[in-house]
Amino acid sequence: MNGDNSSARDLSVAVDTGGTFTDVTLVDRASGELWKAKVSSTPADHSLGFIEGIRKVLATAGVSAGRISHVFHGTTVATNAILEGRGTKAALLTTAGFRHVLEIGRHDVPRGANMYHWVKTKRPVPPHLIFEARERLDHTGLVLRPLADEDVRDAAARIRDLGIQAVAICFLHAYANPGHEQRAAAILREELPDVFVSLSCEVLPTFREFERTMATVLNAYVMPAVVSYTARLERRLADEGIVAPLLLMKSSGGVTGVETVRAQPIQTALSGPAGGVVGAGLIAQLAGHPDIITLDIGGTSADICLMAGATAAMTTDGRIGDWPLQLPILDISTIGAGGGSIARIGPGGLTVGPISSGASPGPVCYGRGGREPTVTDAHAVLGHLTPYLLGGELQLDVQAGRAAIDQYIAKPLGVGVEQAARGIIDIANSNMVGAIRVVSVERGYDPARFSLVPFGGAGPLHGSFIGRLLSMKSIVVPLTPGVLSSFGLLVSDLKSDFSRTSLQRPPDYNLESIAATFAELETAAAQWLRKEDVPQESWGLRWMASWRYEHQGFELTVDWPARSVNAQTLEGAIAAFHREHERLYTFAQTDTPVELVQLRVQAIGSMVKPSLPKVAGNGSAAQAQVGEQQVWTNDGWTRSPVYERDALCLGAVMNGPAIVQQLDATTYILPGQQGSVDAYGNIVIVERH
Repeated sequence: MNGDNSSARDLSVAVDTGGTFTDVTLVDRASGELWKAKVSSTPADHSLGFIEGIRKVLATAGVSAGRISHVFHGTTVATNAILEGRGTKAALLTTAGFRHVLEIGRHDVPRGANMYHWVKTKRPVPPHLIFEARERLDHTGLVLRPLADEDVRDAAARIRDLGIQAVAICFLHAYANPGHEQRAAAILREELPDVFVSLSCEVLPTFREFERTMATVLNAYVMPAVVSYTARLERRLADEGIVAPLLLMKSSGGVTGVETVRAQPIQTALSGPAGGVVGAGLIAQLAGHPDIITLDIGGTSADICLMAGATAAMTTDGRIGDWPLQLPILDISTIGAGGGSIARIGPGGLTVGPISSGASPGPVCYGRGGREPTVTDAHAVLGHLTPYLLGGELQLDVQAGRAAIDQYIAKPLGVGVEQAARGIIDIANSNMVGAIRVVSVERGYDPARFSLVPFGGAGPLHGSFIGRLLSMKSIVVPLTPGVLSSFGLLVSDLKSDFSRTSLQRPPDYNLESIAATFAELETAAAQWLRKEDVPQESWGLRWMASWRYEHQGFELTVDWPARSVNAQTLEGAIAAFHREHERLYTFAQTDTPVELVQLRVQAIGSMVKPSLPKVAGNGSAAQAQVGEQQVWTNDGWTRSPVYERDALCLGAVMNGPAIVQQLDATTYILPGQQGSVDAYGNIVIVERH
């Protein structure tokens, strides 16, 4: 870019906050030119790392803050508050006689837990902070008993005395009629003007009392933290002279405005991983790899998502930590395996993760006070990393990492340091392979048919290992793997889902009722799009329905064939349900009655996507080689060339072992593999035959 036209507002910036680093991408939407920056996360106050990253990327690009038109953000504030139990002290107001719904939960034992030793996790709201109000609706929303206002006022007085900051309201069958919840909320806001209030009819207006109550409670639990955090972000942006709207990533893979997030912060519970999936989907589609499995490895976790036809599956059967989360979310599987995962010797031998060194102190080789060896230390010891990271800003203390592995792992096991380091990496890889099998093999997909897209700071270090272990088609390392999650924010659309439980059984499907419900949901969707200032020509509305076979305990969601309700579209939706059931479970019970459970309308506000320029030039990898170093393989130490990613041209070919360094990540190509640069700058790695 030639100079800075400070009067134009033609740049968008995206900030993704991770456990170790905060990634930032700045894009010129007209030219597609990208700038990236990476700074250490600031766990005590993530807004500090957020604004530091923006300053750094603006300085790198040489442009002014006034040119920013949109600010996108993927946040882990709600996620961390739930996972670490650091939410606010919250109360629950529910229907008289249903005080223990939250405590009872479901009569099941989590997968992988020992049924004889498993202890039910403490709920976010204990029974003594759950208050009851006399009221009752039936499942159609008919009022059987009016709300007793005095019960709500009595609860408000006790909540005030206890110093509680947030209240969740979840009345029986409120999804069918929100009147009582809305009345109770009005009373609480009158009596307790400084207390946050969360309503189930707004958070999750669907049946199943435990799941609806949990979502509403978790929303209240994180509300003060998210509201405070977004307020700090807006202040810091204003102090920098940035007046652009702030858009936050939702768990569903779309972005939304600050006001929506403040009212429903639980929508951001899986905000962090979603951006990377969106970005990987676009990259893979452009590069001609429509069937991919994404592997996002950061400092603390690995997030995995299967995308068939470059489309990520959605689910309403997700979880966050120990809790069910039945909001629409991208179907992402997460495990505690990242670059900062700590290796330890336990009763069962060597383990890696889920405990992480995080951003502070970080891996031992970072020289910031870390003592226990991590996955990153193992890579450094084996020569997979160059001595300098982040464009030379971070010098690795490889000897310190080596000493830590020797002390804590190698000597206790009676093996050499290199064998111990490789064992750490092998166990981390094994954990990731297991997670990939969950989203692929266990759902009827053969991972060998898919390409692996590894990204995040540590993803390209593990991608070649994982691809080989699963005999995958290829490994596609994006041009900017370390900041792909922030890039994904830049190519995301605004999205919001509006749903309503609508229980109907054959042969009594009520087409008029279905049409009326879809119309109401469309009206709510249109109101949201207007509130987000989306031009009408950029609107998109997607109809969906959830179905189940008679006597089944779960549903599958499929698209409604068209935005109209008649016998033909009804039959088309049921047929789509049969096909989806057969795809997932290998059979369809076409002679069994199918029940309609829920209707949903997804509102989409299409954002202008930046054009991605293709790689210029054509040449060999030799011209991008900047040195070589020793790497340890199963055959011992050997020399490996080191390439500079930014200097690689279209068609450049690298035979492993090879190291490709860049600002935001390091790619390692195994012996016996070959990497080549495609038109969009991706490194496509395949096995040499």
